[in-house]
Amino acid sequence: MLAYRLLCAAAIAASLIAQTTPPRATIRETAEEYHGKRISDPYRWMENMKDESFMSWLKGQNEHARATIAGIPGRDRIAARLNEVTTAVASVTTPRRAHGRMFYLKRLPDEDVRKLYVLEGGKERLLVDPMARASGGVHQSIDYFEPSPDSKYVAYGQSPGGSEDSILRVIETATGRDLGEAIDRTQYASPQWRADGGSFFYWRREKPGPGAPPQARYLNSKNYLHVLGRNPDEDPAVLGRGLNREVDIAESDFPIVTVPWGAKHALGVIAHGVKAEADLYIAPADSVTGQNAPWRKLADVSDAVTSADIFGDHLYLLTHKDAARFKVLRTSASKPDLARAEVVVPQTDAVVTAIVAAQDGLYVQTLDGGIGRLLRIPHGRSTTERVALPFDGAIRELTTDAHAPGAVFSLTSWTKPTVIYEYEPEQRKIVDTRLQPPHPIDLSGYESVEVRAKGHDGTMVPLSIVYKKGLARNGSAPALLEGYGAYGMTMDPRFMSMALPWLERGGVYAMAHVRGGGEYGEDWHAGGQIRTKPNTFLDGIACAQYLVENGYTSAKRIAITGTSAGGIFAGGAITEKPELFGAALIRVGVSDALRNEVTEGGPANIPEFGTVKSADGFAALLAMSPYHRVKDGVKYPAVLMTAGANDPRVPAWHPAKMAARLQAASAGKPVLLRVEYDAGHGFGSTRTQLVQEWADSYAFLFWQLGQKEFQPK
Repeated sequence: MLAYRLLCAAAIAASLIAQTTPPRATIRETAEEYHGKRISDPYRWMENMKDESFMSWLKGQNEHARATIAGIPGRDRIAARLNEVTTAVASVTTPRRAHGRMFYLKRLPDEDVRKLYVLEGGKERLLVDPMARASGGVHQSIDYFEPSPDSKYVAYGQSPGGSEDSILRVIETATGRDLGEAIDRTQYASPQWRADGGSFFYWRREKPGPGAPPQARYLNSKNYLHVLGRNPDEDPAVLGRGLNREVDIAESDFPIVTVPWGAKHALGVIAHGVKAEADLYIAPADSVTGQNAPWRKLADVSDAVTSADIFGDHLYLLTHKDAARFKVLRTSASKPDLARAEVVVPQTDAVVTAIVAAQDGLYVQTLDGGIGRLLRIPHGRSTTERVALPFDGAIRELTTDAHAPGAVFSLTSWTKPTVIYEYEPEQRKIVDTRLQPPHPIDLSGYESVEVRAKGHDGTMVPLSIVYKKGLARNGSAPALLEGYGAYGMTMDPRFMSMALPWLERGGVYAMAHVRGGGEYGEDWHAGGQIRTKPNTFLDGIACAQYLVENGYTSAKRIAITGTSAGGIFAGGAITEKPELFGAALIRVGVSDALRNEVTEGGPANIPEFGTVKSADGFAALLAMSPYHRVKDGVKYPAVLMTAGANDPRVPAWHPAKMAARLQAASAGKPVLLRVEYDAGHGFGSTRTQLVQEWADSYAFLFWQLGQKEFQPK
């Protein structure tokens, strides 16, 4: 009997252990030689996402992660609070005015996904409900939309399960009638309507052949001309590799045709993957009907042009050539000459981030010490007018209608919810469009400060810090440090309702504006790119140390987080200085930089991160790759990693390999892998999905950072 009881006790103990430990990943030793250096890759087998053993392991990891987090006291209270703040008011994004109508995406408080609306004559009308096409329990999302110049039609992209695998459709504005168009393989379609209002240009990827590798997905794509009612498979290609002798296009380039409303010229943009600098061509708009359009080259990469717009014969170009913080040029669209172009906005301390043309002039968005500014330049004149904004914050979604004066934009800050404004130049006043209802949350009890942290090489790194007023700077508060640092993107101030449960519990939120971003222009971007990429996470470490040294938090009570390319920021920081952090949250993060090149979007990312095909590129990728920086026996902080099963940008094997490596190497701290099976990279995720993800994330972080109410009894 005693032996029987002992056996039962052992079985129960084994069962409990099985429930509290994640499934162990099988090591299948693989090694590859790069430029004379042999690199071990024990989890490469996970890259085959059709492998049943991998899918079984992934499922077990997800079940373990969710069961573990579900047992954290206080988790459900966070979820309830997130539900409150995300259903307190409707959410409106992407406002676009066209021919007297306003189009936008809107999610009502009791809804999960954004729908397309039109506002006309003060009356709002629903145009597209993506969930009307949902089936099999998989949600649908609107990825993009573009109204025709006369606003008669709207082209839009819709995809299932957050996959971004868009189907391009067209709807008639007046009636809501679907025209029956359905063009697949249009993830980055960028539909551009012609002046006739019955046809548009669009980007479409090639149909992959049998057995094609993932990285072939975006190769040899083309831009097409579609006439409403025509079979899209009969659409002529107008820009692409091998079509035009005047246009040099590589197989990994993205050819885009744009026709600014009312312009007599079309622009051919040859985007080199994620590289901001593009080759630019121009041709008479009515001549671009097939592969023999008379394209004329305007600029190549050496001209450092990142954006362009046309109004009448005025061609505006945004460039950082000889101007790291950018300048704006103006030349003739019919007789362009960059060498003699007029500088209408010279380089200053502020970084020029966007230009858009309206009927009355060019609107220029700048970033001045972290604060958004708006300038206006009348067409044909060199005088620059500064538009006085209602409050200091970040400008987002700046758009214009070339047939009307003024501009529409949203304004937000760390402690002020988003307001959508319209600028009326004749009266020189800014009007609240009332599209975005005011948020009922009282933020008067919070404040933000902008400081600079001294980096490892003496560089001063901007750092935004948000917290509840009256914070006792004695090191006792939990802190969440976020960063990104890639593609020259700026991490502008923004109101984050999802952060409220963190701030309300006395948490400190901080944004590290690290190198690799664009906060100080192209030099700042180049300071965290390819060979200089380690600066991205070393700057993050400097910001974490600033928070500790100045009493905002303490070591072990600070967590670091990064999303997507921000996985290099967060993963690099915890592998470089693990003792500084109590926890890490890495969301759909790039983890194995050496193998990123074989993903669907890998070739497009070579300009940002480098290629293993060169010795220098390999060395740079190895230095930045979190997966390869993990060492056995090191005490890493607790880590929660997330993955999306439908992710087209960072496939789930990236976080899976990192989680497996940390679980095998780390000593004692939990490493959890949370998988969302009806989502991708986060674009198109439902409100409920985001609420549940952030509830899990905050509960995990509070647990690991020692907050009392989140400690299991």
